[in-house]
Amino acid sequence: MLGYTADEMYSLSVWDWDSDLNADTWSAGWQDHRLQEQFQIEKMHTRKDGSQIPVEVTASYINHDGNEYSLAVVQDIRKHKAAEALIWKQANFDALTELPNRQMFYDRLNHEIKKSHRESLPMALLFLDLDRFKEVNDSLGHDMGDLLLKEATKRIQRCVREADTVSRLGGDEFTIILGELKDCHAVERITKAVLTQLAIPFDLAGSLAYISVSIGITFYPDDALTADALIKNADQAMYAAKAQGRNRFHYFTPQMQEAAQKRLMLINDLHIAVEKQQFSLYYQPIIELSTGKIYKAEALIRWQHPTQGMISPAEFIPVAEETDLIVRLGQWVFLEATRQLSSWHQVCPKFQLSINTSPLQFQRQATLSEDWIAHLNSLNLPRNSMVVEITEGLLMDVSSSVKQQLLDFGRSGIQVAMDDFGTGYSSLSYLKKFDIDYIKIDQSFVRNMESDSNDLALCEAIIVMAHKLGIRVIAEGVETQAQCDLLIAMGCDYGQGYLFSRPIVADAFLALLTSQQNHDD
Repeated sequence: MLGYTADEMYSLSVWDWDSDLNADTWSAGWQDHRLQEQFQIEKMHTRKDGSQIPVEVTASYINHDGNEYSLAVVQDIRKHKAAEALIWKQANFDALTELPNRQMFYDRLNHEIKKSHRESLPMALLFLDLDRFKEVNDSLGHDMGDLLLKEATKRIQRCVREADTVSRLGGDEFTIILGELKDCHAVERITKAVLTQLAIPFDLAGSLAYISVSIGITFYPDDALTADALIKNADQAMYAAKAQGRNRFHYFTPQMQEAAQKRLMLINDLHIAVEKQQFSLYYQPIIELSTGKIYKAEALIRWQHPTQGMISPAEFIPVAEETDLIVRLGQWVFLEATRQLSSWHQVCPKFQLSINTSPLQFQRQATLSEDWIAHLNSLNLPRNSMVVEITEGLLMDVSSSVKQQLLDFGRSGIQVAMDDFGTGYSSLSYLKKFDIDYIKIDQSFVRNMESDSNDLALCEAIIVMAHKLGIRVIAEGVETQAQCDLLIAMGCDYGQGYLFSRPIVADAFLALLTSQQNHDD
């Protein structure tokens, strides 16, 4: 059993193969042994090759003619343990997909509920039902149906996090437990990934099968507090998804479902808006504080929805980024802005226009800098007539491609501004590393700026630091003359905000520029 010869065994003591034993534990165990006369335990024994095996030890105490003896019978129980493990697996896991079955699912769900309550973090339960699975089973046979279920399992598992639990309740019903949700938007991202994965055709031994999935979503503790109630909620939400046409998800909570439907409509309308170019650019002047003159402006996109009116960029820009429409939208902004810039340069040759960019534009368009530089050349516009505004988030995880594009902009003469400075987490070393020309102090600091306030101290520190690095500063959100006076006293270079002008349409901005030029003349 242990791999020794008989002669080798004679030279060993019991604790050579029983790692739990030594002289002290043997002495203590002997006293207990005398009291019990016989006992039985399971433990591990070490074989000669160093491996360990489970054994069952039955020990008896013998007192013969005043002499004390211990007799231990040791049995190898490897097969017994393997059988136990197999029985446990069969009782708790689905034989086809090897996912947790209904019994294990309930155990995991109750465990996640307790953990969610203890850590005060929400959790979500997703109930999945494959659409048109019965058709595949009936037309291609149960073997192909089983193959589809195994492949569907792999696809679902690719969409979830390592800590999440995917279970098969039976038939074509699956569940996903998403615990410790610090960001509830992760639920929608995972759900959409599952929908996308299961909509891809399945190759079943040469035959293509097309299915989809309907998903119901419920949350603990917002929707229910018990496992049974959560399952019921998720099941109801799943059937609501099927009733709405399948291949979709549905929230149990009415408010969340309403928000999800509104978001879906926004995505659909945004696609249409990009195709039909329902957007326009407004321009907000940037004032040189020392002279009060307008030499710069920021181009700001606006969406005039045909039925809902003006939709805030704060509402549609994040959606555009999540759907990758931001790439097409950003390109349109650039082309429209440079078209206006070309005409305005005839009135004010030194005029400079800033446009906002998304990190996704740099990540998705490998030739962004090259294309934009070429377009400015084609319009005979000076390179320094354009400022590319980036956020600190772009520099958090900058790839070699993004880094190169930023450097290309700087080397070509196109200037770079860091927007919303002070609200992110990027290193100050990035300011010189990427040759930043302007820092824009976020309006949250300017809005609360008063004498002897922390925000005043922060603004002054930013201005001093920037000037030491040869970087000019633009203060956003200037709304009062008092704020303007404080900024001038601190040596801030430029100001932008409602005190000077709200964002205005191109014709109104041109009139403003023309009036300034006529006054100067």
